[in-house]
Amino acid sequence: MSQMRALVVDDEPDLRELLDITLSRMGLDVVTAEDLSSARRCLTENSDFALCLTDMRLPDGNGLTLIKEISRDYEQIPVAMITAYGKVDDAVTALKYGAFDFVSKPVDLEVLRNLVRTALKLRQDDAEKSAPQADAGDAAPPPRKPARTETTDEGKSLLLNRLIGDSDAIGRVRQTIAKLARSQAPVLISGDSGTGKELAARLIHDLGPRAEEPFVAVNCGAIPSELMESEFFGHMKGSFTGADTDKEGLFQAAQGGTLFLDEVADLPLPMQVKLLRVIQEKSVRPIGGRQELKIDVRILSASHKPLKPLVDAGDFRNDLYYRLNVIELHMPSLNERRGDIRILAEHFLESIGEQWGEPARKLGNDAVKALTEHNYSGNVRELVNILQRAVTLCEGDEISRHDLSLDAESMPDETSIGERPDDRSLDDYIEEVEKRILENALREARYNKTEAARQLGITFRSLRYKLKKYEID
Repeated sequence: MSQMRALVVDDEPDLRELLDITLSRMGLDVVTAEDLSSARRCLTENSDFALCLTDMRLPDGNGLTLIKEISRDYEQIPVAMITAYGKVDDAVTALKYGAFDFVSKPVDLEVLRNLVRTALKLRQDDAEKSAPQADAGDAAPPPRKPARTETTDEGKSLLLNRLIGDSDAIGRVRQTIAKLARSQAPVLISGDSGTGKELAARLIHDLGPRAEEPFVAVNCGAIPSELMESEFFGHMKGSFTGADTDKEGLFQAAQGGTLFLDEVADLPLPMQVKLLRVIQEKSVRPIGGRQELKIDVRILSASHKPLKPLVDAGDFRNDLYYRLNVIELHMPSLNERRGDIRILAEHFLESIGEQWGEPARKLGNDAVKALTEHNYSGNVRELVNILQRAVTLCEGDEISRHDLSLDAESMPDETSIGERPDDRSLDDYIEEVEKRILENALREARYNKTEAARQLGITFRSLRYKLKKYEID
């Protein structure tokens, strides 16, 4: 491949020179421009740039204008914004306009190099996809390291097909994920419990330039508040009682890759402040540490609770919300994609058969009708649980409506509890219902408390409290 070229747009001669020297030492051929019109002329003359770095404020216009134009006319060029220190709003706006990433002034060269490396991976993937394939009669090419599967169109299609279904709703999700994978902008994945938010996050990671680096997922509601800072940022030996060794935090574990914050709405306010600072500064300080550690991590987050009402109520910081919600990806509920239910069910029955070492069961017509008409509160996760139970109960090779036991999914009435509501207090009745729901969720989650909490849509701490309250072991 010929030497890659970079376009640097800034009206400060000293900064242009610094960026020119830094990028040249990384093997790039650097072209500089001092204003918007010069940058446009460079793009018109030769648009084969591997990346573009542009300042926000230029003598004859705004860097946001250039970002929009590049995103529209040269979408193959990753463009990053250079923002003034502390101008987080500018960075967020740039990301919304299509910027690949941002770097703050004064420019930290380590942060800049990480940004450039990630951009070059995208460009290299594009080049590998567009390279002509050798004919059968051509000489064999010299051996080289195999390209990552996700850099090919076929590989991307295979990964995106992990989102099963052919409805318009899931088709739009696939298209959006493919676009988000090219960006480094934070993404907030919204949707009800069981809609596949973590799967979407993994696909964004696997399809992007960070695919070879770690993907670290954490359920924010499952970490005790007193341990949260240590879990996220790590700690040094002796920094507190019980800190017998140095511990790496989640941000350090995800270095170079992606950190997925599931159920981010459950973060306590003090931790929200610390998280915001880390995202803005791109550095962390372990508990007991004296130095800031630079981090290169893409942040993806998810919540089954709408965050805006929490912001309005003062339970979630407004500045963190807008920093995480640069782009929102909504995962549709199963009730919004009923046409996919049969396809999903048949796929999961195949998987259950493979996992359990049994022939895959078939669905009877009455079972298909019942599954399609069922109201899913737990979405895809609930569908899987229903099918696992049906496979267990089914005596033949075809699952019937009766095997699905969907009637048992409804709220228990007084006869199912064994006592009429009129014969006891309302509080006692409600507690009995809640206890049964907890017990059912634990059984369906194979007694994995974290999974049971996810199914119920409550935090791990809340589940632990309720189990203790009802003395459920």
